[in-house]
Amino acid sequence: MISSSTVVNSVVEKLRQALARGQWRTGDMLPGQRELAEQLGISRPSLREAVTVLETLGLVRSLPGKGVLVLDADAQPSGVETSAAASLADVLELRYTLEPFIVGLVAQSANSQDIGQLRLTLMDMREALEADDSEAGVKAYIAFHEALFALTTNPIFQSVVQQTGNALKQSADMLRNSPEHLAARLKENEAVVRAIRERSSAQASAQMRQHIVAEGLRMGIALNIPDEHPHP
Repeated sequence: MISSSTVVNSVVEKLRQALARGQWRTGDMLPGQRELAEQLGISRPSLREAVTVLETLGLVRSLPGKGVLVLDADAQPSGVETSAAASLADVLELRYTLEPFIVGLVAQSANSQDIGQLRLTLMDMREALEADDSEAGVKAYIAFHEALFALTTNPIFQSVVQQTGNALKQSADMLRNSPEHLAARLKENEAVVRAIRERSSAQASAQMRQHIVAEGLRMGIALNIPDEHPHP
């Protein structure tokens, strides 16, 4: 069975290649969702996820009520700029968009050494929990997610995973203010690693979505998740 992450990854690459060929030029609007989904032979939710990734890469912009605008790729910065004014909700939405997709890819490609490195960061989290060291717990939590980002083998993510890490660090102050939640974070991240070890891309993605939604609730933020998107 082909995972949703694999489908979206394939669509992102097809659209990137089409943009590079000049099939749609700067200032053009992409075909409507229904037409484009039919052309690509995918579902509209999968297409929307792919467009979200392309937006993160700075290749297109969704204009409510109008469609998807093709941007000038040469004018885009090398990485996605994370505004210092971004809210915690903004950070969580970015994480919800990217991290489940990334762990789905990692589940397909991670070797035993990669998984061992992830487990070491989880051990650091556990040691911090047992020592009641909230600062060490925050560092280990961020290190775990950065280790995940580093394992993606998809080259199109290399330009954005650093910014995802920066966005994660923006929420560090909130993480420090809630050390009592470290045990829950550890448990949720352990579930992600189990799914990766089992080579279950879909389960790894689902576990990460659950984690980020739970993280939002712990911060008092209910994520605005599209109805078509699978809920945890």
